Amino acid sequence: MRFTLFLLVSFMSGVAWAGDSINIAPATAKQIRENIPSLPIDAIRLSPIRGLYELQAGGQIFYSNRTGKHLIASGHIFDVSTHTDLTAKRLEEINTIDWSSLPLNQAITSGDADGLPVAIFTDPECPYCTRLEQQLKGAKGIKFYTFLFPLESIHPKARAKAESIWCAEDQHQALLQVMLENKVLPAATCNTPITANIALANKLGISGTPTLIAGDGRKTSGVKSVEQLRAWLQNK
Repeated sequence: MRFTLFLLVSFMSGVAWAGDSINIAPATAKQIRENIPSLPIDAIRLSPIRGLYELQAGGQIFYSNRTGKHLIASGHIFDVSTHTDLTAKRLEEINTIDWSSLPLNQAITSGDADGLPVAIFTDPECPYCTRLEQQLKGAKGIKFYTFLFPLESIHPKARAKAESIWCAEDQHQALLQVMLENKVLPAATCNTPITANIALANKLGISGTPTLIAGDGRKTSGVKSVEQLRAWLQNK
C-alpha cells in the first residue's frame, strides 16, 4: 500500500479543535497534530482500545498512538516520520518464500545470466502481465524465471496459450509474441508444466498475476518499471 493516504484528505481545510473529546489532554492533541501535519484532523477522541486514539478527518477515521508517530489506516500501521508501511513490511516478511524450493525447470529463463534473480508468475491473457512485459522488455542486470500460470476461471483461453508458449522452440520469444504482439501460436505438441505450476502457485498462496518473487524470497505483485524492480530486488 502506497503512503498516499495522507494526501487523500489534504484538500480539506480547517481544524475543528473544539471537536476534541474532553478526555483528551490538550498537550496530547497538540502533539498528535504536530506529528501528522499532512492529515487535517477535525477531532480526536479516545478509542475503545487503551492507548489508541481516534482521529476524525472529514468523513474518514484514522487511529494513532498517543504521540502521533504511528498511524493506523485501512488496517495498516504507518511510521509517520519515514512514511513506511510497517504492516506491508511485516506481511512481506511472513510471506517469504524459500527460493531454493522453486522448481526453476518449470519456468522460462531469460535476461542476464548473472543478473539479479526474480521469478514471475504470469498469465498470457492478463493485461497487467502484458504491461509488466512491456516495462521489462530488454531489461539489463536481471535474470527472469517466468512461471506460466493461466487463470482459467477468468481467462479461458490462457491455458492453451501458455501451453503453446512452452512448446515453442524459443519460449521467451514466443511469450513476447503472444503477450505483446497478440500472435497466435500453433497448438501445443509437448508435455508442459502448466498443471504443476498451478499447483505450485496454490501451494505458495499465489492467486493473482503478475506475482514476483525475489531471490531472497520476498513476494510482491503488480506492474513495476525496470528501475522499480531493480531497487526492490536489491531490497532498497
